[in-house]
Amino acid sequence: MAASDSEAVEVVQVYRAAARSFADLVRMIPVDRYPGPGLGEWDLRALVGHTARSLVTVITYLDQPATTVDITSAEEYYQVAATVAAAEGAGVVERGRRAGAELGDDPAAAVDTLVSEASAKLDGRGDELIAVLGGAGMHLFTYLPTRIFELAVHSLDIADATGLPYTAPEEVMSGATTLGARVATVMGHGEVLLRALTGRGALPDPFSVTA
Repeated sequence: MAASDSEAVEVVQVYRAAARSFADLVRMIPVDRYPGPGLGEWDLRALVGHTARSLVTVITYLDQPATTVDITSAEEYYQVAATVAAAEGAGVVERGRRAGAELGDDPAAAVDTLVSEASAKLDGRGDELIAVLGGAGMHLFTYLPTRIFELAVHSLDIADATGLPYTAPEEVMSGATTLGARVATVMGHGEVLLRALTGRGALPDPFSVTA
């Protein structure tokens, strides 16, 4: 279902806030830190590159129209993405490394450029159907919350890897945590998460709402 005008304005504003806060964080990273640890198999450059893909995909997907609605919600997107990732194996890791390399000698400047381009590309756009995840059709304003989630989560990862301060804007954190709870529910982790949130249980270690 297409978003209302007020919902559309809000999701674009929150996405832009998430993108700006990510760019602000990247500007604080010393260039000599990029070869160091990032997350899992990624060094810091690959982690920043992977996070920047939440800008790149918005830019590119807006030029990839779809004709059918195949994914109807942000949480369903993560169900489909989990299946795609399982089939691709190391593909996600390698895309992060390539994205990091594409940031060039000045990653902060490259991220700033991507933020500006993504923001400008959203000007005046309606809730059009775009092709995501290899061609699946999804409304733009249903897709953007997944990018807000990714920008918030991976900005926290970058802050953890670098020791730099990062606090997401309140509306970004609210959107990301709300979507995280919805994803946990469709992935079968709703009860576990609710018990932990209300002090009635502990989360298993490791735990991820998207796994």
